[in-house]
Amino acid sequence: MDTSLLQPYLGPISTVYDVDLVHSDSAIVRIRMEARKQLDFEDGNREFPEGIFIRFYDENGKMTSTIRADVGYYDRNANLYRGVGDVQVENIEKEQRLNTEELFWDPTAKKIFTEKFVTIREGETFLQGTGMDAKDDFSEYTIYKISDGRTILPEDS
Repeated sequence: MDTSLLQPYLGPISTVYDVDLVHSDSAIVRIRMEARKQLDFEDGNREFPEGIFIRFYDENGKMTSTIRADVGYYDRNANLYRGVGDVQVENIEKEQRLNTEELFWDPTAKKIFTEKFVTIREGETFLQGTGMDAKDDFSEYTIYKISDGRTILPEDS
């Protein structure tokens, strides 16, 4: 038998549907992650081919922010999530919205970041730029290369 024809299987070892994962601290929900489909790989990595939705909660259990992406990935070695496609972040209390095509979430450092183009709308202010770092609840952020910033007039909305 010609062993050069044998290739190691690199596909998913399991598929999970309707994922609803809750992280809590002192019996208070802090993070809730939902996905319609999760593919698990032998190396511990995961893929969420039908999208991922993450909710963040404060110490009182009140939802503070959300992240939504068309497709999601989890890199076990780096402990890093990556959302791609139409990625949206919302800080509910501050009424801030971010849109980008790729976003990383580091749950250990509790931050989100991207090197891609971002659009942020905060109330009547509209910002565009490239590269961004933020707390994972999107309460504070830094845009590295601002390309446009303006106030939206009522006729622009």
